[in-house]
Amino acid sequence: MGNPLTPAPRARTREGGRQVYKQVLDPVSHSLGLTAIFAVLPLLVLFILLGGFRMKAQWASLIALAVSILIALIVYSMPIGQAGDAALEGAVFGFWPIMWIVINALWIFNMTEATGYFAILRRAFSSVSDDQRVQVVMVAFCFGALLEALAGFGTPVAICGVMLVGLGFSPVRAAALALVADTAPVAFGAIGIPITTLGETSGLPVHHLSQMVGRQTPFLALLVPFALVFMADGRRGLRAAWPAALTAGVVFAVLQFVTSNYISMPLTDIVAALGSAAAVVALMQVWSPHAPASGAPALGPRPAIAGGATHDVALERRAMGASDPSSPPPTRRETFLAFAPYLIIIVVLGVTSISGIAKELDKATSAFTWPGLHVLNAKGKAPSSETFKLNYLTAAGTWLLVSGIITAIVLRVRPNYALRLYGRTVAQLRWAIVTVMAVLALAYVMNMSGQTITLGTWAAGAGGFFAFLSPLIGWFGTAVTGSDTSTNSLFGALQVAAAHKANLSPVLMAGANSSGGVLAKMVSPQNLAIGAAAVGLGGKEGDIFRQVIAYSVVFVLLMAVLVLLQSGVLSFMVPG
Repeated sequence: MGNPLTPAPRARTREGGRQVYKQVLDPVSHSLGLTAIFAVLPLLVLFILLGGFRMKAQWASLIALAVSILIALIVYSMPIGQAGDAALEGAVFGFWPIMWIVINALWIFNMTEATGYFAILRRAFSSVSDDQRVQVVMVAFCFGALLEALAGFGTPVAICGVMLVGLGFSPVRAAALALVADTAPVAFGAIGIPITTLGETSGLPVHHLSQMVGRQTPFLALLVPFALVFMADGRRGLRAAWPAALTAGVVFAVLQFVTSNYISMPLTDIVAALGSAAAVVALMQVWSPHAPASGAPALGPRPAIAGGATHDVALERRAMGASDPSSPPPTRRETFLAFAPYLIIIVVLGVTSISGIAKELDKATSAFTWPGLHVLNAKGKAPSSETFKLNYLTAAGTWLLVSGIITAIVLRVRPNYALRLYGRTVAQLRWAIVTVMAVLALAYVMNMSGQTITLGTWAAGAGGFFAFLSPLIGWFGTAVTGSDTSTNSLFGALQVAAAHKANLSPVLMAGANSSGGVLAKMVSPQNLAIGAAAVGLGGKEGDIFRQVIAYSVVFVLLMAVLVLLQSGVLSFMVPG
């Protein structure tokens, strides 16, 4: 009997004169369990360095990337060139399309702040309610859900995080609130891309998947507003502001269920977000919290963020006047201009997401196999992530850039000043860019070498109990990649195969993958980096991680219990 820690022979073949790496999922003594011990090491290193040692995310991510490459080379016998190519593709993907979205979204916000219109927007939210617990429900949950519906990929975390700081929350709390809020709408985010992707990878009808996820995530929508109020003001806040949380959660949950099951999957979060916001506004006409928030942070100095400092005297005066509580109320024109950037985003992203227009724009997409990367999975097929797409005209970031240009025109920001703000935004995000590129490089190395599939396949051997583990696999995939779309692409087929093996519903397991995945957005290093950078806390991702990890774990365990029940006593909830 050989050494159990000795890797299997190198899985390399020749195909058409080129070297091809074929994944072997159990290279350590042909045991999935033993191999999984090594496959999970990069993730353990990453989370321990972030949460335990409070290391800056860019360094923790780079160290974890190095560990994943070593595991790929030593344990999985992946050629060093292929490992390097996988890391490079992941790094480029981290910038395009992910950070491309964040840069342009934050640039738009920085223009509104520098011109003083964000202060007017803040007063508009305050006009609905001056209670911060209600404001966090409106901004982080309702408005954040709308941004997730239209753009996704970190946009709501970036924009809502900074808005919450402007409303008076500390940077750490603001980032944590934005991250926790970005859960319930994620599965239907970016006009339903995660569900569409899940349908493609699992081979299941998109409508059935939409129905299934629409019978899982609404339960999150009921809980998240209460969690946000608790994070903002503890138990006292829950006792005082629970009607706002209940109204937002119930209306969002009902509309998300109805729209995803009976109307239109791509419109699910748009309908739910707008309906939820309208319901809270209506509630405020007849009710308000009976006690102010305890220990609520006063509006004070902002963290240094790109565009926050300005030498434009006219803009400074406008910003100071808008921020002065004693100044006269904003006019209708000023209020309209304060909301204009977000209306522009909604219109631009909404129009470009229309099926016919999107198809025409997609004709400019350039798709190609990443140079030097030749990988076959255990079934002898090339993984879909080996193909890189430069979707110039369908990327949300491109249209956020267009929205930013229109915003600059509408708000009368001079071109040279808008360019300076853009440069400051990029400088602000420099470490977030490094972190996200490193995390996606880590994800691609783990995916291409077979480490991620090893972990998923090992968990699939649990039989009927796999129904409990299924959301955890989705959670794991999003924790690594930062994207519910990515975890659906990665594990959709695996969930279906495991469901057939364990005599479970494939639709239920595939849906659970997406529903579990949304709950890891808040702890993904990619999204932690985005949230930290947005509120001026680059390098403090570990502090934010400790604020949100408990919510992520508790929520995903509750989702796992729900899926387990849906595989048994609640099986009537599974679409036929």
